[in-house]
Amino acid sequence: MEEFNSVIMYLIGVNIVGFLLMYIDKQKAIKKKYRIPERTFWALAILGSALGTYAGMNLFRHKTKHRSFVIGMPIFIIINVISFTYIFFFMS
Repeated sequence: MEEFNSVIMYLIGVNIVGFLLMYIDKQKAIKKKYRIPERTFWALAILGSALGTYAGMNLFRHKTKHRSFVIGMPIFIIINVISFTYIFFFMS
C-alpha cells in the first residue's frame, strides 16, 4: 500500500509540474522571453505528466497549433494510463 501511495503522489507532483511549466512557457511566449524547450514537455510526458501538460495546453491555449502536441499528448496520456495501471497491478 505504501508503494501505491508513493506512485499516486509522484503522479500528482509530476502533473502539477507539467501544468505549471505550460503556464510559465505561455507567459514567456507573451513577453517574448527565452522559452522552455519542447523536449522538456515531452520528457515530462514520458515520465507521467501528459495529463497535466495537456490540461495546461488547453487551459492556457498554448501549443494548440502544434500538431505534435495536439496528437502526441493524448497518445502519451493513454501510454501513461496503461503504464501506471500495469505498475499498480503488478507492484502489489
